[in-house]
Amino acid sequence: MRRVLALLGIPLLALSACATPGADPGVAPPAGPDQRPAFTERAQEVAAGWRPGPGWRDGYVPLQDPTVLTGDPGFTDETKVAFGAGWYRDQIAIPAAVPKDGTIRFPDGTLRVPLVSAADAYAQLRQGDPPPCDGRPAAPDPAPTGRPGPNDPVSTSAPTPCVPLTVTEVRLGSAPVWTSRGRAEVPAWLFTVDELAVPVARIAVAPRVTGRVPGGAVPGEPLPNGLVSAQQLRAVEGNRVDYLLGVGACDGPPTPLVLERPDVVVIGGAVVTSTGTCTAQLVLKPVSVTLNAPLGGRAVLDAASGAPLTVRPG
Repeated sequence: MRRVLALLGIPLLALSACATPGADPGVAPPAGPDQRPAFTERAQEVAAGWRPGPGWRDGYVPLQDPTVLTGDPGFTDETKVAFGAGWYRDQIAIPAAVPKDGTIRFPDGTLRVPLVSAADAYAQLRQGDPPPCDGRPAAPDPAPTGRPGPNDPVSTSAPTPCVPLTVTEVRLGSAPVWTSRGRAEVPAWLFTVDELAVPVARIAVAPRVTGRVPGGAVPGEPLPNGLVSAQQLRAVEGNRVDYLLGVGACDGPPTPLVLERPDVVVIGGAVVTSTGTCTAQLVLKPVSVTLNAPLGGRAVLDAASGAPLTVRPG
């Protein structure tokens, strides 16, 4: 039975491995039953049931979030929280005029698309305000040593993140986006943010011409025991795919598994499950597989649900 996510904010444990069809021949399977034959059978069923939706090959179907970082932002703990939560404040007038149509540049061609205004993009980017900064001093501690005074309150926990990101400039440009047709350069509004080293891009393509990721063909049987599902993609670079596996809190270290076909790639993993009492939590563990050829425009499907996976950097 597929576990349900029961606990958020679990630290991710570092793990990196490579796998070609089934698993990397150089990587030993986990102790216990070899799950590669069961995975291959399941993955073949998933691949056979895949039916791309409208626009998958000739339209614009993004496979990642419309908010994109254009490089290393140099996050602090607080700015990372603010970015994830969508906390922004603008120090400029955000243009409301709708620009002319733009061009998406795919590896296999181009596509002209209508765009939205910077104001509309910013309205989607900004998701609210941070909570009050309880317990923060209004000014720096004047004591040279920085030590609290005898009458100062003693904090027993880390301060609550409460810093919004400050937008000081916006311009129309482009951003790299993973799509159903591979990596594309897509028109985007680039917001300069004081607290970050690179602009935050918000895709400018009008929603009415943005395709949706179709659902997968769910296999008739549950995922076999010992196999675990892929939760999301973290990155795709050439023939390398980084993703998260959902495993039990007491499961052994996972082995990434992959079935590669000319039209699709199916991913998942194998674990040795615990036989003792364990809490019902889903722990997300990062793994990697190396394909025989660059992913290109192939869909990446989860072996459990049959659904295509999207990129969400972790």
